[in-house]
Amino acid sequence: MMEYSKEELLRIQEKSLEMTLYFKKFCEDNNLLFYFCGGCCIGSIRHKGFIPWDDDVDVFMPRRDYEILKRIWRKKADTERYSLEDSNEYHIDHNLFLNIRDNTTTFIRPYQNKLDISHGLILDVLPLDGCPTGKFRRKMQLAWAMIYSVYRSQLVPEKHGRIMQLLGKAVLALVPSSKLRYRIWHIAEKQMTKYKIEDCKYVTELCAGPHYMKNQYPKEAFEKAVYKEFEGHMMPIPQGYDAYLKIAFGDYMKLPPKEKQMAHHDVIICDLDNSYKHYKGRYYCL
Repeated sequence: MMEYSKEELLRIQEKSLEMTLYFKKFCEDNNLLFYFCGGCCIGSIRHKGFIPWDDDVDVFMPRRDYEILKRIWRKKADTERYSLEDSNEYHIDHNLFLNIRDNTTTFIRPYQNKLDISHGLILDVLPLDGCPTGKFRRKMQLAWAMIYSVYRSQLVPEKHGRIMQLLGKAVLALVPSSKLRYRIWHIAEKQMTKYKIEDCKYVTELCAGPHYMKNQYPKEAFEKAVYKEFEGHMMPIPQGYDAYLKIAFGDYMKLPPKEKQMAHHDVIICDLDNSYKHYKGRYYCL
């Protein structure tokens, strides 16, 4: 795995901002709601830009807008420059949510190096879903979300503890067929997303792994976006960003310890001047 120099990290952030501004314009033109989440949301409040060691952009979209984005991107976006990557019955990318890729760059992650997909720099798009009231319905939603996660990613979870790793391995061994796995995760997705945001008191993020899917956020926090300065541009964050960030991250204004102030994604190769296509057969499609 490579480590970035300070200059490389700054260039990653510059390219990521360029892609984000394109994404913002696309959403505005098509009346789609999105907002920064995670590190970029914290960065907009705490740094008025990227967290100095952050190496990607993550955004939330309400499920309705997320599904519309999937339908219209290939028709309306500049797909020569920016691809939308999303798993389906015939195409697996080992992710739980869609992402936008800059095809003029290279950013190959180790868990995807066998795949023939776009390996450009990434903007992650995570859906928000309604969270049902009642313990039983919520537990069932989380159970379906776990089934979805394992069968959609088609990978053994490596970073969520030994028990999760063993369970994931067993569940995948039970269903070796990729097509059958697709059918299962498609059913699971329908079940976990059947609660509409407008009918619920809370929203949740079901596609961000076992830790975050347990979170419940007040619906009012995400009813609209407010704009904050981010690297000299006004970018959307949830109107209830304080409530969201406290639930998800605790005291988000406090800097983490020095040893945790580092980029958190494993990358085999990052080349911002050349398309990933130059590396086929050497770093991916192995």
